Amino acid sequence: MHYKAYAKVNIFLKIVGTRGNYHELVSRFMIVPSLFDTLSFVPKKSKEAFELVGDFNCALEHNTLYRTFMVLKSHGFAKEVERVMGMYALQVSKNIPTGSGLGGGSSDSATFLKMLNDVGNLGLSLEEMMKLGSEVGADVPFFASGYESANVSGIGEIVEKYDEAALDIEVFTPPLACNTAMVYKTYREYFLQSMDQALASKMVTLKSVELLSHFSKEELNDLFPACLKAYPELGIYAKEGWFFSGSGSSFFRLAHKVKNG
Repeated sequence: MHYKAYAKVNIFLKIVGTRGNYHELVSRFMIVPSLFDTLSFVPKKSKEAFELVGDFNCALEHNTLYRTFMVLKSHGFAKEVERVMGMYALQVSKNIPTGSGLGGGSSDSATFLKMLNDVGNLGLSLEEMMKLGSEVGADVPFFASGYESANVSGIGEIVEKYDEAALDIEVFTPPLACNTAMVYKTYREYFLQSMDQALASKMVTLKSVELLSHFSKEELNDLFPACLKAYPELGIYAKEGWFFSGSGSSFFRLAHKVKNG
């Protein structure tokens, strides 16, 4: 059985405070139904406790999928998840680019969490999966929720469903990856004083199509200037009518605008 791990875009992303080394945000997350990774359980070819099949550029212990496995083990599900991973390898077919601001790693992790819940009969509710997901990564609770659109706040752990269907979105990812830690470091150093909590409070009430109609990418995403500062070459790809997702490097727009250029 194949599971789809959808990409997301940040319709808007406003920084509203700091929490130690973290940044508190208010953001509208929306899935992109046309862009997804595919995860499936396949027969094992090794005797490793956790076998991962796919194109990954980090050590296994640093992979969010492996971290998902370990978080479940630490919360009393060791027997169940070890049984599942004793029978299967996890195969991931990647379509969501790394370092693109589209949440691919977090979406994969949330999807793997659902797979283990289903196949391992863990009996976890959506709320429990969202809570466990927050221990894996900041964006995982949104993907675990199954919501098409949500207002996300705190450091990503507060996810409130926004009642709208996912828009038909076209995504463009430049041939460069943005390092999230570098982008936030740049934001804190150069742009922290520009926080606008009042504007963030207004944006959470507006529908996504209204936000994209009335605000520019600079107004919608506080991290865009920081990305340009950290990666000046990004400016080559910042075209009129396109918006910026997360900490980059992807741009997006409503697909029905394509006919008009």
